[in-house]
Amino acid sequence: MQLTSGWLSRLVASRSFQSWAARFPLTRGAVKREGEALFDLVAGFCHSQVLYTVVTLDLPGRLLKAPASVEVLAEEAGVPPERMVVLLRAAAALGLLTSKKGLYRLTRRGAALAGVPGLKEMILHHDVLYRDLADPVAFFRGETETELAGVWPYVFGDEAAPPEVIERYSALMEGSQALVAEDVLRAISLKDVECLMDVGGGTGAFLIAAGKANPATTLWLVDLPEVAELASVRLAAAGMEGRSSVFGGSFLDDALPGGADAVSLVRVLYDHDDDTVRVLLGKVHDALPPEGRLIIAEPMSGGDAPERAGDAYFALYTMAMRTGKTRSSAEIAELCREAGFDGIEMPRPRRPFVTRIVTAVR
Repeated sequence: MQLTSGWLSRLVASRSFQSWAARFPLTRGAVKREGEALFDLVAGFCHSQVLYTVVTLDLPGRLLKAPASVEVLAEEAGVPPERMVVLLRAAAALGLLTSKKGLYRLTRRGAALAGVPGLKEMILHHDVLYRDLADPVAFFRGETETELAGVWPYVFGDEAAPPEVIERYSALMEGSQALVAEDVLRAISLKDVECLMDVGGGTGAFLIAAGKANPATTLWLVDLPEVAELASVRLAAAGMEGRSSVFGGSFLDDALPGGADAVSLVRVLYDHDDDTVRVLLGKVHDALPPEGRLIIAEPMSGGDAPERAGDAYFALYTMAMRTGKTRSSAEIAELCREAGFDGIEMPRPRRPFVTRIVTAVR
């Protein structure tokens, strides 16, 4: 995106300049591209609703089996055929579907909806966020009592969440953790780690992936007692019962076990405010031995160079949670320094829109 000074911004905003630039051979291509990009922003809400409907009706799962006609898809989904046509054409315009000889089939992008771990669950979960953003001006003014804040009630440090909430949270996080683990373990090496403690590790998705990639590493997991019980089952099912230990407790209130030479915080910090993060990083520092490693992986803001994933999605999501904050890697690094860490590095993962990474040494 090109920077414009004040006078140039005023020139570009001029209707007469826009009309001229759309005709002039050297500028009309740029005008067309900028116009299309701007219209995508205008229509973005409709695009997201098409995506949500396609996933809710499980059209990717249906078309993964075989191409189908409008009539068949309409009957199976309970949607009038004339409306199904509009939905399918919209999905095709977004690159999710294609049609040939009266049959709709998946594109590569559409097939990813059926195969990328956790993607379907996250999209279905967006109905809550959509409601929270129904009045976006009130949302940014802080006048909205967001519903998303109630989805993960135990991030407030209140009483334990009911079992159905724990299970819903665990299912949502478990699927998407596979992509995070894949990118983190490609970007950093754990081959010299004797004991890895995953704090706020959920049901163990990251720890299991780390354990499979590093068979000699002892695995520890810390999470709330209700979540820790589920993690024990998952670790045992993955064949890691003999090399893993699970600790039930709250890192908000309890000290962390000592003895691990590396601690991972995977999608943990952005759930909490700065004061809570400072307390947690201090506890991690106390639990680690000299030269112990800290590994932080989560979506991050682009800071002075804003980017779509961190700044136009996760920043809003964490704001709706009312407990968290999407930080830049530089902000996280500074919080680590405050806690006494040094040797800070920021290895670049393959897919920054999935996760970014900050590592530090005690």
